Amino acid sequence: MTADQYPKIYFYRRLVQAKLYIDMHYAENIDLDNISDEACFSKFHFVRQFKNIYRRTPHQYLIFVRMKKAMELLKAGVPVTDACYEVGFESVSTFSGLFRRITGEPPSRYLARHQELRAQMIRSPLTYVPGCFAEKNGWFRD
Repeated sequence: MTADQYPKIYFYRRLVQAKLYIDMHYAENIDLDNISDEACFSKFHFVRQFKNIYRRTPHQYLIFVRMKKAMELLKAGVPVTDACYEVGFESVSTFSGLFRRITGEPPSRYLARHQELRAQMIRSPLTYVPGCFAEKNGWFRD
């Protein structure tokens, strides 16, 4: 490894470490100071470099991770309020507004839609099994 490669690899490693910090601590009350400290950068330099690599600011990435986790919880049937607080939001109204802006529907409708889908799968499971798989296993469609 040449002397020119070492700083670049070290630099990227610190950015990845900061991203992993967000991935692991998304539900906690973390801010830019915490994240930039994890990467050992000044926060202004860190924001620029993080955005260059991940195409999002650290705050945008944190919101993205929280929303992704909230969607998983809602799909699993967790109530909206519980999902909101579990992923680190402090306000249900803020969470609902962001959720609607990102997904195009309020979290309550998202939850209801996935609960209905789950109920349909329980009532008629073969509808959700590919025909070739059902035929191969000798199952009949409803």
